[in-house]
This record gives sequence, C-alpha cells and structure tokens, in this order.
Amino acid sequence: MTEAAATPTDVAPFAEQVLDEVGRAVVGKRESLALVLAAVLAKGHVLLEDFPGLGKTLAARSFASALGLEFSRAQFTPDLLPADLTGSYVYDQRRAEFDFRPGPVFAGLLLADEINRTPPKTQAALLEAMQEGQVTVEGQTHRLPSPFHVLATANPVEYEGTYPLPEAQLDRFLMRVGFGYPTADEEYDVVRRRVERRREEVDVAQVTDSAGLAAMQAAVEQVGVDESVGRYCVELVAATRRHPDVLTGASPRGSLGLVLTARAWAALRGRDYVVPEDVKVVARAVLAHRITVKPDLWMTQASGARVVDAVLTSVEAPRTLEHRAGSPA
Repeated sequence: MTEAAATPTDVAPFAEQVLDEVGRAVVGKRESLALVLAAVLAKGHVLLEDFPGLGKTLAARSFASALGLEFSRAQFTPDLLPADLTGSYVYDQRRAEFDFRPGPVFAGLLLADEINRTPPKTQAALLEAMQEGQVTVEGQTHRLPSPFHVLATANPVEYEGTYPLPEAQLDRFLMRVGFGYPTADEEYDVVRRRVERRREEVDVAQVTDSAGLAAMQAAVEQVGVDESVGRYCVELVAATRRHPDVLTGASPRGSLGLVLTARAWAALRGRDYVVPEDVKVVARAVLAHRITVKPDLWMTQASGARVVDAVLTSVEAPRTLEHRAGSPA
C-alpha cells in the first residue's frame, strides 16, 4: 500500500491481518488489542496498565513485528538516566571529535517497560520525544524515526519504589488500555499453544512496514466527522469537568484525542465516517486517565473510568449516521 493510494476502506483488511498476527501471541484480547492499534493509527502513544503477566510486553513486541517497525525496549529502573534513554555524545579519540550515540528512543516502536519505576527526570525525557518526535541532547536536536510510537507499561498495584506519572505526562498518552485476566478457556488456550509449539517464542509474521503504517495513518486522516459527532465529543469532555466526583476533568486534548481515536476506530470497522458508537467504544480508554477524582474519594469506588461511564449515560448522543457525514476534522 502506498500513501497516495490509501483510503479509509483500505485500512480494515490490513488491520485485521495485524490483529490476527498479534492475536497469535496475545490470546483472547482482541478488543483491547484493537484499541491499541487504533491509537497507533491515530499517531498516538499508549499506556498499558495492568497486573503482571497479562501480556503487556508481549503485545508491544508483537505489534512491532506485525507492523514492521524497529523495536527497542527500555527497562525503566530507579537508576536510569535521561541519557540512557535519549543517547549521548561520546568522544572519538581517532577523529578527535564527539559522536552522537543514539539511545533506545530511536526506534519505530519503543517499549517503555515499567515506566513508573524511574524518577521524574527520566520520565520527562520522554515528553519531548512523545510530543515533538525529537530529542535535544547537548543543545543539538535529533529527529526520531517516523512513524514513532511509545507503548509504556505500568503495574497499578505496586507503589513501593515507584514514581507515579504526573498529569502532564499522562496526558501525552492518547490511550490507557488494560487487558484484564483471561477467561478459563482463554487461559487454557495459552497453555495448549505453548505445549504444542514446544518453545517459548511465538512467531508473529510481518504484515506491513513503516511506509505501509504511514499510509494507513494518512488514510485515517481522511475519515469524516460530522459536526454533531464532534460536538458530542466536546460535550462528553466538558461533562467530565462538571461531575461532582472530579477535581480536574479532561482537557481539550481529551476532546481532540476522542475525535482522532474515533476516526481510527471507524477505519478499523471499514467506514470513512464516524458514528457515535465509535466514540463510546474508545471513550473510557481515551478519557479515564485524564481525570483526577477528589482526594477525599480515593478510598471509595470513584475513578476516572466510572466518571466516563456516567457522562456517557448522561450526555445524549446524536442520531446514528448511516452515510458519510461531514468533512475530515
């Protein structure tokens, strides 16, 4: 697929192939994997937050293989320095000059493993890369490969020796996705497949490459958004700010993320226009991590996800569109 020839309806069959391949490694989590792929197609970054052993790292590596992206993994630890991530200048004695040695951030897909285990200074080193697609070292700016995506993992139950991500950095992640525990049948399927292949590694075939992914991302930009759907996204985000349990609601970046991801989800479903159901599917993953509940409610069941569920119920959705609506947002 070339970028000039790609259309929104071209995305769905390619996305199905990618999900089929990743699904060979990560069993039974098709919808969660589809959300991750939608975020990538929307040119965003994803925070995979879930309990240990549920396939977060495996999913990141599998997506890199299926999408044909150069993969790099950075294990975030308390002693990790910003230069360990971005790279640094090393003196070359033979040429009597400094050479730049790029760090793991110079990849098509970076797995930031256990991102909440490294200090804020190193976490902040990711901000420029995630937002601007570049890093600045010793006053020199270095462009990152394109496409460039960060899939970060975090463990939500361990707080000893961790550094919670600040709101500014959480807001840079287009989505926060969790896989959850598998069903008994899915878990047995994992065991059965491992026994049958007689080795630990799972072969994930390459479906496309960086140029093909760029073409799919360009096709998503052609997906139309009717004004009623765009205003629905804005009203959902505004409603999070008015909810009685909320200290700070989602920012305008949440509205933009909701529209962009809904466009990608529509393309995954083979459409070149967005319907309200697309918005509802991605709303929790896009908005929940951008909401801060009041401190006095932290010991209750109040959460960003529950706030999103509440506003989805309270805000009236526009009538479902059965035709291509509007122009690209």
